[in-house]
Amino acid sequence: MPELPEVEALRDFLTEHLTGREIVRVLPVAISVLKTYDPPLTALEGRRVAAVHRHGKFLDVETADGPHLVTHLARAGWLHWKDGLPSGMPKPGKGPLALRVALETGAGFDLTEAGTQKRLAVYVVADPQQVPGVARLGPDPLADDFDEARFAALLDGERRQLKGALRDQSLIAGVGNAYSDEILYAAKMSPFKLAASLTDAETARLYAALRGTLTEAVERSRGIAAGRLKAEKKSGLRVHGRAGEPCPVCGDTIREVSFSDSSLQYCPTCQTGGKPLADRRMSRLLK
Repeated sequence: MPELPEVEALRDFLTEHLTGREIVRVLPVAISVLKTYDPPLTALEGRRVAAVHRHGKFLDVETADGPHLVTHLARAGWLHWKDGLPSGMPKPGKGPLALRVALETGAGFDLTEAGTQKRLAVYVVADPQQVPGVARLGPDPLADDFDEARFAALLDGERRQLKGALRDQSLIAGVGNAYSDEILYAAKMSPFKLAASLTDAETARLYAALRGTLTEAVERSRGIAAGRLKAEKKSGLRVHGRAGEPCPVCGDTIREVSFSDSSLQYCPTCQTGGKPLADRRMSRLLK
């Protein structure tokens, strides 16, 4: 799933390629992707792009004196930029293409989604706060006013485990499964540790890991073409998706805990005192 660093890189890319350009056609190929009906998609046509924003994992294309095109790429969605879009109308079918946006220049982008679980979402709204997922977002962890004191206040009394707390978009916007693993690895903390149990020193360490991990990922992604961002993300991950490989710090084997629809990866030596974590359903360390 694209997370804050990749979506921020897409925002930078689209800011350069879309701002000031006129949208001439918006073509829905998979009708299920569109989550709103008023304003219609045609309300975007004939308008110039004023700006591109990011809200957590949401991309927001703002048109001048017109509506916003807000997109959540979900787990398997992606944006593909094309300097020259294919001519003719795309045909609905079983392929990955969900939506096409064409510019006056002949360039534009496709939104695609792989797999059978169709969760890619597109909204056309007068205000991005009309999108339920945007309205419930917590603070952006890279915002200038997101300091250590604000982070500590968010975790104060939080009874959930750190892994779940970091992924909660209403608590902190933009962190998903991959970067929560990376943040906890950088902080040398167990994903099952309770957020409310953190000492002041541990909170400071987790805050530094949160900001540092995301900032480094954004910098790695900056300036990279949209089509290469997925590969860049994977190459920069140190524990997520690397179960069975040696830890780059201590050499211990990276372990995995599986859930019904996802998994986490961690280093026992660096994060859990050398003890492998039990199955998530048990929510405790192996004795």
